[in-house]
Amino acid sequence: MKFGVVTFPGSNCDMDMVHALEHDLGFSVVQLWHKDHDLQGADIIVLPGGFSYGDYLRSGAIARFSPIMTSVVDHAKKGGRVFGVCNGFQILCETGLLPGALLHNESRKFICKNVHLKPISKTAPVSCAFDATAPITIPIAHGEGNYFIDDDGLKSLQDHDQVLFQYCDENGAVNPWSNPNGAVANIAGVANKQMNVFGMMPHPERAASDDLGNTDGKAILAGLAALVEA
Repeated sequence: MKFGVVTFPGSNCDMDMVHALEHDLGFSVVQLWHKDHDLQGADIIVLPGGFSYGDYLRSGAIARFSPIMTSVVDHAKKGGRVFGVCNGFQILCETGLLPGALLHNESRKFICKNVHLKPISKTAPVSCAFDATAPITIPIAHGEGNYFIDDDGLKSLQDHDQVLFQYCDENGAVNPWSNPNGAVANIAGVANKQMNVFGMMPHPERAASDDLGNTDGKAILAGLAALVEA
């Protein structure tokens, strides 16, 4: 099982992801450069967090035109697994691989803190292993994490079990007070209908090590491989 982690100009969470996948979960990882076309045999492609191309225009709007994204889109359309975190989630929405868009936080402030997430999807491998009654804790670090989709799109996400996680409080209650950025329906991550492309704003790679005092993110990352092996 091989993961490919893409680095764009401005990525700053790529090595965090590489370390989590290699050292905390024991996967084989290859680093991919934004100008490449070759995915080097990676089974699962990860678009990490950061500020690709300085977040000029909209976050992810320039990165979608990187040479490697042609190969990533082809990989996804053939059923290959793709996972985007934070800026990677924004890029996936810009490419159309995931529905919706990420807007500026309602506060217009950059937010960096731990949040509680309620696992929702029973179909997606990155969320189905969790107990839906027990919220998990994962850090966020973003200025444009306000997930938006229209009413019809939201209904489609819910009807097809595509909502991965919702922001909640420490007791698992989904409410306006537990929503850090104004996201529609407290949505923190979504999947495509085919369940091979996943995106989320919180950073599971920052919650995958005993050294960090939090391993709630390990099951999310491990779930990516579990889908391939199933």
